[in-house]
Amino acid sequence: MPHSNRLANEKSPYLLQHAHNPVDWRPWGADAFETARRENKPIFLSVGYSTCHWCHVMERESFENQGIAEILNREFVPVKVDREERPDVDRIYMTFVQATTGGGGWPMSVWLTPDLKPFFGGTYFPPEPRFGQPGFASVLTQIAAAWKSDREQILDSAGEVVEQLKAHLEVAPLAGPLGSAIDAGILDSGFYAFRRSFDSSRGGFSAAPKFPRPSVHNFLLRHYVRTKNEEALEMVLATLRAMARGGIDDQLGGGFHRYSVDDHWFVPHFEKMLYDQAQLAASYIEAFQITGDPQFAGTARRTLDYLLRDMASGGFYSAEDADSAPDPAHPESKREGAFYVWEAGEIRAVVLDPAADWFCYRDGVEDQGNVASDPHGEFAGRNILHQAHSIEETARQFGRREDEVRAALLQAGRLLLEARSHRPRPHLDDKILTAWNGLAISAFARAGAALNEPVYLEAARTAADFLLARMYDAGSGALLRRWRQGEAAIPGFLEDYAFLAQGLLDLYETEFDLQRLETATRLTEKQIELFEDGALGGFFGSSDPALLMRIKEDYDGAEPSGNSVAAMNLLRLARMWNREDFQKSAERTLAAFAPRLAAAPAALPQMLAACEFLLGEPREVVLVGERGGADTAALVGTLHARFSPNRVALLVDSPETRRKLAATAPGIESMRQIDGRASAYVCRRYACQAPVFEAEKLAELIQ
Repeated sequence: MPHSNRLANEKSPYLLQHAHNPVDWRPWGADAFETARRENKPIFLSVGYSTCHWCHVMERESFENQGIAEILNREFVPVKVDREERPDVDRIYMTFVQATTGGGGWPMSVWLTPDLKPFFGGTYFPPEPRFGQPGFASVLTQIAAAWKSDREQILDSAGEVVEQLKAHLEVAPLAGPLGSAIDAGILDSGFYAFRRSFDSSRGGFSAAPKFPRPSVHNFLLRHYVRTKNEEALEMVLATLRAMARGGIDDQLGGGFHRYSVDDHWFVPHFEKMLYDQAQLAASYIEAFQITGDPQFAGTARRTLDYLLRDMASGGFYSAEDADSAPDPAHPESKREGAFYVWEAGEIRAVVLDPAADWFCYRDGVEDQGNVASDPHGEFAGRNILHQAHSIEETARQFGRREDEVRAALLQAGRLLLEARSHRPRPHLDDKILTAWNGLAISAFARAGAALNEPVYLEAARTAADFLLARMYDAGSGALLRRWRQGEAAIPGFLEDYAFLAQGLLDLYETEFDLQRLETATRLTEKQIELFEDGALGGFFGSSDPALLMRIKEDYDGAEPSGNSVAAMNLLRLARMWNREDFQKSAERTLAAFAPRLAAAPAALPQMLAACEFLLGEPREVVLVGERGGADTAALVGTLHARFSPNRVALLVDSPETRRKLAATAPGIESMRQIDGRASAYVCRRYACQAPVFEAEKLAELIQ
């Protein structure tokens, strides 16, 4: 039997990957903290996630090394944290590492006093000195010696660092009313910040490496709607087109890889994350609603179809690894991207000529491989598929009809996808996270409505039902974060409440089941109870009393911050229910982050999107008609065919629904069908225009 440590009883795939290390790992919790205090040892905190490439490297090099394990076990209390299960722990100590080293990433390595105060940190350490970095064994030995000889100085220094971090992380409003803090000037500043960073040649908002950041798209598209600034729209469309052509988009199976290591979206880091798929699918749907370009709809479909095919099980799994073994007989031969790359001969063995020639031309396949810069030789002789040429260019190159080439390329893609399915797959992180599933529910609901695709709506309903049945206590309103192998665990964080509430709001506005709206409202009320800073505004990320400090997250990165999504939810719910308490909570949140928005608007594009909603005179669209009826469906279809972000939609389909909605929005009481037909009332603060029942007239009113 292999050696097991205390992680063997955990559910996290990341923790279980380390369950047989010789390191005496403990999960984050009271047992580890008490041991550190009792033995007066520092804690070595290692944070990562199961699909993290360098986490695998450090495990193989150091945590499976018996000599290094002996030092860790003797001198420290080693603690492992899955950052996806405990984002609150990760954010605290990542802030420390970034502040003290100028960088961050995973694996994250931090040394803590027994009372959880950090005093030294970094990311990946090689086992011996390498790449200009000290060896991990040497670092451990030096820190252990310093703890024994200079403990008081370390404790004093750690205390000072914590106070500095608290001051640095404080979020509080400036004096004065909200109107003086949030205005169109901040939104214009945000636009110009992204305009300055935009890569007009290749799309995106940075140099290499290029990370998708869908919150930027969300803001710029809403800025375009309010201002009619075509530049804001074109920056997003150019970025989405470039990503869809690049190797970052899985050209065979759909779905986006985590980022590209180059500046033109070609060579990806091959990991796939649920939160990327969900947010990017929504971006492509919005681009389709604005432009009507079917290519945007097609990319969204391929992304969502990937999730349904490979990541769905009631809810949606979290991620797929970048690494896999090209030879199933030798699992130790794992390398990055092995599942996705192709030798030219492999393609020609599956696809017959002339279609093989067409496919290789279209997807940039070369006999010697197409990755010119490959310092580690990972892609020698292999090809990353990308849209090197359009179908039109391919047809001209070979003198064939476009429809013939298009059909042949589709069939070639199907054959290659089938062949690829027999390769050893990358590791699947099969935990189901509430927050990320909330993003997926939004994407499937909005895509289902915009594309009139019942399969996507059913996927949204299924995921919502899965979470509410297993992760939500309807009596208390409390939410859990993670489900795996029959177990729901970990009290939900702000992002779990906010992202799931957003998903339920989007689902409500597509199918109009009032229970979805009521549950989103209850989640938001519980979120306020658990996380809101009633004095200074905004929301803390966690309610765990054992944490070193509580943080109000103020960055919309790969995922939007919980505060940004919470602010938008509150503004939407305030309009839906005519609830002033939700409006005030949203305004307090925006006021709390106003100094950050003014100083660095590009840090919070999702919150800028909420500000666009606030300043955009949002409308309430109240439909009165039979749910599922043909005339009601025509009006609903009109709502979703167009990108109209500054509105909320409600359906009055029964006396009971009318009674519930009218309890806080009295204007709804008098709304009726006109001439027995489903009718739409377009209102601002429930001051409504004359009702209409023609889809064309509704389109005019909401445009």
